[in-house]
Formats: sequence, C-alpha cells, structure tokens
Amino acid sequence: MGSALLPTLTRKREVDVIIRDTLDKVLVLRFGRASDAVCLQLDDVLFRTSQDISKFATVALVDVDAEEIQVYVKYFDITLIPSTVFFFNAHHMKMDSGTADHTKWIGSFHSKQDFIDVVEAIFRGAMKGKLIVNCPLPPERIPRFQLLFKDL
Repeated sequence: MGSALLPTLTRKREVDVIIRDTLDKVLVLRFGRASDAVCLQLDDVLFRTSQDISKFATVALVDVDAEEIQVYVKYFDITLIPSTVFFFNAHHMKMDSGTADHTKWIGSFHSKQDFIDVVEAIFRGAMKGKLIVNCPLPPERIPRFQLLFKDL
C-alpha cells in the first residue's frame, strides 16, 4: 500500500533534483521494486512513518528497473533489494551497523520505531557535521547478509 502513496522516482534527473533540493532534512531513498514482497513490507513501514518524521526527513522510492536509474544502481552497488540510501544536504550519509557495507541499509526494518531511530541518528549526526553515524539498533534487529565476491 505504501509504495502507491510515496513518490516513486524513475529518472536520473528526478533523483538528482531531490538529492540537491532536500535541505536540512534527511533524504531516504529506497531502491527496489514495487513487485518485491520485502520491498512492499519496507514501503509499508516507510509510508506509516513518513508523517511522523516529516519535520526532519523526506522519503522517496527509486525503481531499480528504470533504465535511467542504472547509473545510481551501479554507483551505490545495489545488488540486494531493497536497499535504502540516506542523504543530508546532498551528502551521502553512511551508517556503521556492524556489517561490511556502511553505504546503505539492506533489507527491511523490523518496526516503525527501528526506522525512526535510524533516521533520527542520521539526522543528529548530520547536524554535528558527521558523514558516518553508528547504528542505534541492537545487533539482533539488523538484517545480515552474506556478501559473496565473484572472481576474486
């Protein structure tokens, strides 16, 4: 339900503009597909939370299958979906969650409150000038994925 009600970006220019024009707020970009079950679960959390965090965050969905978006898919190495990327004043915000990848959140959030806690931590860190923050969630609520590297 949430994916139909949140803005969905399918063009590189749309992503460029929202990154550039979202000022003094955390920009949450969910990279995924509206047909994926985990994406729909995450979209529901994002939608139900978007009003609660609207004073300090903006949420948008990015369609990973859109041809123009492939430049971002490659740049952020979006291989697992959903992947959520955070920005603040056009700066890519990273989060140390104890996983190998600090550039994005992979998977869904267990609850609305988990998502709010993560966005608040990123906002507070960004307001202090940090580009990487520590994940506020306990390790058991952070999705784990085994990263496989081909041809190494």
